[in-house]
Amino acid sequence: MARGVNKVILVGNLGKDPELSYLPSGQSVAKFSLATSRSYKDKSGELKEETEWHNIVAWGKLGEICAQYLSKGRQAYIEGRIQSRTWEGKDGNKRTSVDIVASDVQMLGGRGEGAGAGSGGGGSASRAASGSRSGAPASEPVPSAPDDNFDQSGPASITDDDIPF
Repeated sequence: MARGVNKVILVGNLGKDPELSYLPSGQSVAKFSLATSRSYKDKSGELKEETEWHNIVAWGKLGEICAQYLSKGRQAYIEGRIQSRTWEGKDGNKRTSVDIVASDVQMLGGRGEGAGAGSGGGGSASRAASGSRSGAPASEPVPSAPDDNFDQSGPASITDDDIPF
């Protein structure tokens, strides 16, 4: 019996610059928002546009690459999985958020498009940043949530030569 599939592919524009931070363990994580839009005609035939906002989380080297090359307004292709998390807010109420944990990020658009004009053409910060080289899944799983009780260390043998651009 199949175990199920949790895969998301998004193409949209960054709503803010990625925020790079480090956990006490030294693991890096970048967080940013991505807007996707769709157009449709309502019952009266009027053209409508709907925008959906997604919280993106990129761990390790992939997060560092996102923080370095992506910027607000830049178009990007994001591939990853959906992950929900629950926590207690400052007001004591239970909160839930849904994140997209990125496994592959590609910068879209050429020079001059979006706010990241200085970073050049469409590059890719794919699985090579998380430890896999030939597009195959990484042999070591990349951590997916900032939990201090979880070992956040990813593959340590990544060098600048592993970056695909």
